[in-house]
Parts: sequence; C-alpha cells; structure tokens
Amino acid sequence: MITACGEAPEESDEAADGGGDFLGCMVSDAGGIDDKSFNETSYNGLVAAEESGVVSDIKFAESQSDADYTPNVNAMVADDCGIIVTVGFLLADATEEAANANPDEQFAIVDFQYKDENGEVYEIDNVKPLVFNTHEAAFLAGYAAASYTKSGKVGTWGGAKIPTVTIFMDGFYDGVMYHNEQKGTNVEVLGWNKESQQGQFVGDFDNDGLAKQISDNLISQGADVLHPVAGPLAASAGTAAQEAGDVAVIWADSDGFESAPEFSDVILTSVMKGMDVAVETAVGEAADGSFTNEPYIGTLENEGVSLAPFHDFDDQISQETKDELDEIREQIISGDLVVESPAAF
Repeated sequence: MITACGEAPEESDEAADGGGDFLGCMVSDAGGIDDKSFNETSYNGLVAAEESGVVSDIKFAESQSDADYTPNVNAMVADDCGIIVTVGFLLADATEEAANANPDEQFAIVDFQYKDENGEVYEIDNVKPLVFNTHEAAFLAGYAAASYTKSGKVGTWGGAKIPTVTIFMDGFYDGVMYHNEQKGTNVEVLGWNKESQQGQFVGDFDNDGLAKQISDNLISQGADVLHPVAGPLAASAGTAAQEAGDVAVIWADSDGFESAPEFSDVILTSVMKGMDVAVETAVGEAADGSFTNEPYIGTLENEGVSLAPFHDFDDQISQETKDELDEIREQIISGDLVVESPAAF
C-alpha cells in the first residue's frame, strides 16, 4: 500500500536553497508510521529533514504486510527519490535487491547491517546501515528495573525474534544481573534468558491478543516491571500494566511517556534509539552530495541510544540509584564496563 505524504506547503527560500527538488522517501515495515515507536521515530527524522529545508518534499510508503515490502521499495525507485530509507530488519532483502538493481539510487536502512552466512559483515555500495547498540541503554534500564521492583521479578518479551529485538533483551537482562551482583539482590528476569537466547515472543508485530496474553502471563508470574520490545505491540503491555494497577513498563525505541501518553501513568522509563537523528543525517548527506555507505552506529557515547527520564516515577527512583546509573553510563562509554550482546554492532 503506497501512501503519499509530505505534499509540501509553499516552500520557503531556505527550503528551496537547502533541498532544491530533492525528494526524501521512506518505506515502513508492517508496524506502520504511527506505531508510537520504531517506524514513527524514523519517520520523524524524515519530517525533520523537510522542515529544516534539507529536502523539498518527502514521501512514504506504509507497508501493511510482508508482501508490500518489495512493491513499495520499487515504487519509490520509480518515483525518482533522492534517497530511500527503509525501516527495519524485515525490509533487508527488498532493499538489497533494489539497491543492486539500481546502483545509482541511494538507500539507507534502519536497524540492519548486512552479513553473509558466516556472520561476516558485507557492504553494499549504495546502502547506508543505520544501526544502534541498544544493549548499552537497555543495560541501564535493567539496572533501574532491578532497583525499582518490589516483587523481585521483572519481565521482558519481544515481537519477532530478530537481532534488533533481542539486543534490547540482552542488555536488560545483563543490567538486572549487574544490579544483583553490585547490590546483593536476587531479582529474576522472566521472559528471556541471555545464555540460551530463549524467551517469550509474539512471532510478529501484529498480534495484539498474543502480546496482551504474554504480558498478563508475566504479570501473573510476579513481574511488576515489563520491558516489551515489539513496536506497536508495546501498547498491549501498557494496557496489561494499567489493568494490574501495580506494574510499570519500560518502553522501547522512543520516549513512551511522550509518544504514547495514554500509558504515561505506567511508563517507568524508556530505552531510546535516535533513529530520527540518524535518518535526518543520512537524508542530509544524500541531499548535499556527501552520502557514503559507512554505517551509522548509535551508542551511549554519541547519544544514538539513551535512557529516557523517569518522568512521573522520578520520585520513586532514589538519588543513589540515579547517581549509580550516571556512573554506569560513564563506565560503559569509557570501556571500563563492557556490555555485550551477540546482536551488537
């Protein structure tokens, strides 16, 4: 399904000078542009590029299912886009096929880096990966969750079992374990085992009913903090937490307190990915002729990933814990504390 967007209003001189007739384009995965998370944050970067005059117009294709990926990407190629940003792991094959077939077209792909069957990274000349070491920020979230829990149990679950989901879960798990090690606690993580790489998954990003069921099950097992890594399905965890009354949620990708205000009363914090900044940067490089296929890797150090404020829960997180989180962040940046994930970039 193609949805045109960004029919630009009357352009300012700044927009005309900055973007000329450069068209910035995007193809979402099946979560949709308004998922309050992954796709929406990426799309905000495209909108920012238009608003700042980097490009003169934008267009997006909102995929409704896997079957839409290749047609949507090909439609953008036909529209003579200056750059085509594809959003997510699930668009990797369609992006690679289109890039190889159209070597003069410029692409960027959010949350994916190409690897061969041996796990070795390979480059595509006209594709820029925009990837994020979210396990660094998720480690902080796990530590915060372990400090907050009253039941001694926290939970995490994912949409599809793909590296860009499990990397959050790895960091969250390790952050809880680090709190146990440092503080002498015994907080249990439900829904994910980093060692076995096994846990709770919906299997996609569409099944709200199963996402709610998984959330309810983790709560019934005693989890009073949930970290869903599932794009729009995080809303199911928010609903489950509100119904339970004494459960908090750690959002993924965006600051859920702002992007999903209907759940602000249960959002403890969020593990944020600066996909908007990465997309705006890639689009800008394409527009000004400095595009390269060198990957953008978001980290705590370059603020490509971060832990959101505690917002309404701020007074429930001690100053001691806040200071410890600041110290841990600096230790991760310096390399004094090494956090790892098989899915890291």
